[in-house]
Amino acid sequence: MINLKIPTSNSYIENLNPGNQLLISGTIYTGRDAVLPKIANLIDEGRENEIPFDLEGIAIMHTAVSDAGIATTTSNKEEIESSIPILSKAGVKVHIGKGSLSHDTIAKLNKENSIFVISPPVAALLTNCVKSKEIVMFEEEGIEAIFKLKVVDIPGIVAIANGRSIFY
Repeated sequence: MINLKIPTSNSYIENLNPGNQLLISGTIYTGRDAVLPKIANLIDEGRENEIPFDLEGIAIMHTAVSDAGIATTTSNKEEIESSIPILSKAGVKVHIGKGSLSHDTIAKLNKENSIFVISPPVAALLTNCVKSKEIVMFEEEGIEAIFKLKVVDIPGIVAIANGRSIFY
C-alpha cells in the first residue's frame, strides 16, 4: 500500500502507476453531477476566485455526502467526466470515483499529470474513514453540495496514471 497525503504534488503523482494500491489521507473535496459542472464553468469563465478553496494538489471524490455515508458514483457520466480535464488543468491531482473513462479523458489526465483512482463501492468502509465534514460550496444542492472532508486511509487503486489505464 502506498500512503498518499492530500494535497499532493506533481512529483508524487509522476511516480504512481495503474494498479498501485493507495491509502488516501488529508483533506479531500466532494462533487458529482450537480456541482462539478458549476465549478468547471467558474474556471472556464476565469472566476476561480469564487471557489472558496485552493484547487492545487487536491483530490475530488465523486460522491454525495449524507448522514447515511458516502460511496463513489459513476465518473463517466457526462456531467462528471467533462469536468475532469478542466479541474485537472486548474490543479486537481486526484479524481476518486468508479467506472472507466474515455481515451480522451485519459490523455487529458496525462497532460495535466493527474490521476484517476477507483475506490471500493462500500459505503460503510469509506464512511468510517471520514473524520469530519463541512459544506463549503453550493449548499442549496443538499447532499450533492461540495463538502470538505478530513479523511484517514480511504482505500483506492490507481486506475489511470501517466497516460495508462487498467480499463484498456
